[in-house]
Amino acid sequence: MDNEKKNGINAFGLAALIVSSAIGTGIFGLPSQLAQVAAPGPALLAWLVCGIGVLALVLSLNNLAKKRPDIDSGLFGYAKAACGPLGEFMSGWTYWISAWIGNLAFATFLMSAIGNFIGIFKGGQNIASIIAAIVFLWILTFFVNNGVESANFVNTIVTICKVIPLFVFIVLVAMSFKLGVFTAHFWTNFASNVKATGVNGSVYGQIKNSMMSIMWVFIGIEGASVLSSRAKSQKAASQATIIGFISLVVIYVFSTILPYGVMSQAAIAKAAQPAMGSILEIAVGKWAAIIINLGVIISTIGSWLSWTMLPAETTRLMAKDKTLPASWGKLNKKKAPQFSLIITAVLQTLFLFSMLFTTSAYNFASTLAAAAILVSYMLVGIYQIKYSFQHKEWWQFFVGLICAGFEIMAAVLSGWQDLLLLTISFLPGFVLYYMASKEDHHRITPREKIVMAVVCILAILAIIFLFTGKISING
Repeated sequence: MDNEKKNGINAFGLAALIVSSAIGTGIFGLPSQLAQVAAPGPALLAWLVCGIGVLALVLSLNNLAKKRPDIDSGLFGYAKAACGPLGEFMSGWTYWISAWIGNLAFATFLMSAIGNFIGIFKGGQNIASIIAAIVFLWILTFFVNNGVESANFVNTIVTICKVIPLFVFIVLVAMSFKLGVFTAHFWTNFASNVKATGVNGSVYGQIKNSMMSIMWVFIGIEGASVLSSRAKSQKAASQATIIGFISLVVIYVFSTILPYGVMSQAAIAKAAQPAMGSILEIAVGKWAAIIINLGVIISTIGSWLSWTMLPAETTRLMAKDKTLPASWGKLNKKKAPQFSLIITAVLQTLFLFSMLFTTSAYNFASTLAAAAILVSYMLVGIYQIKYSFQHKEWWQFFVGLICAGFEIMAAVLSGWQDLLLLTISFLPGFVLYYMASKEDHHRITPREKIVMAVVCILAILAIIFLFTGKISING
């Protein structure tokens, strides 16, 4: 029976969390990123491919939530069911890393957007920006520490506010849309861009290069699964995932494809960031850029709030399942994992200073965060395959194959450097896993020791590559 919790988060609140988590900074610059590598036809096909892959993840999450209601730790519980305690730890650890590392990208982008109005923050990577970002992250940490569910209520309000500028953009661009401009070069990438960047101008090449940008903007679609234990019911979590997915697809596709009918692909590709503001400025006037910059600020704050909640909830679930020490899941009087929130905030504070030493803090943080979360997504697909095979549910088995296959493809396209860098995070992580295993009297199996040894060897290799310059965090 699907019992409801009196004070749980409802389907609309969870859907708002998904939309807020996924719609961050990327969507405001995505139109120009796509135009740099693809004409409208290949871009639409790339959306179709990515949409099918993400839909497979959504369907897998919903199917497993329905078939395994006893697993209330979402992504990480499915990883445990598929690969044991170490599988759950690796899924949860990479998700946690992705969440708080991604917040560094939000910090950079937020300060840069504010810099358009206040000169002292111009560029988003100076001392003033870092200090302001640190103050802001501790305010958010304090807010979430006073109750995850109350923070989600505010997040719902923020989500509504951040969607308004996107809605305005879509409506105004649609009113300026010209079919002749849209179809002028529907399948072919403009020659000057190919010569300048070396981008593969074939339809396949354009689709491949588009996917590199598209796949990252869906991160956050799993938010309802991560917070499923705080939902009013499993049904609410499943409904929220579908609502969130449909909402995101509509917003993303219209926001990135309609501009092709307003101005040439070359003009969109050269648009100043945030690209949406530049496009509207040309289409309807300068006032539009102000609206979009305000939208960027609201959107980033909303996403940052969501991703302050999610990493804390991740470590709480891992501690509950005894793959992290119990202290990481200890709740305060407001039922918030205070220890985890503080540790995460301290790490973010330290890493924010990396903005002074790299010229591409946003790109580094966002790509590493994206690479990290693929591990969690892939393990969901693997358990969907395993469970469906055991119960001879062949349609669900096929869905699981698409889910796992898509995440593996995404990992390959993202490049080996980011995945190799990710292994370094497991060096302290495995120490915590060992401590949790001792607390729980869990004997680490020979198979787990082999996996841990291989990951540690890769981590050492990554460190060597960093010092020798074969891998660069500025790349």
